[in-house]
Amino acid sequence: MTAPTLNSATAQKIIGDILKICRQKGFNPMAVAVFDARGAMLGLQAEDGCPLIRWKIAIGKASGAVAMGMGTRRLHHLAVERPHFIAAAGELVNYGMVPVPGGVLIRDADKKILGSVGVSGDTSDNDEAAASSAIVAAGFVADGG
Repeated sequence: MTAPTLNSATAQKIIGDILKICRQKGFNPMAVAVFDARGAMLGLQAEDGCPLIRWKIAIGKASGAVAMGMGTRRLHHLAVERPHFIAAAGELVNYGMVPVPGGVLIRDADKKILGSVGVSGDTSDNDEAAASSAIVAAGFVADGG
């Protein structure tokens, strides 16, 4: 069996799956961003009715996760433990960093980071759960931190 590849088409599938999961569960309108391991955005979508800032938060979650090499749940714990470090590091990340759950790394079977997904719109736990489910459904390993 061939390992899945993270590319634009796969990113769009992940986004679509996340939004489908969110609609099935009755979550609030969502925004989803997918980045590759280089930090390049592969996809972004915000649903109708999604508050304006949500797409920026989704980008910050995905960007922060891939830039720091850890899911945003772990970044959240670091923000509590070392707030000055996370605040300073956030200034260095190209698209910002939002250190709350919902930024999930996409890893291959060997744990290599392939990219990240950022989801925003509902509770942080729901954002993370939707991202993780879609990442796994696409054949990858989800790492929320």
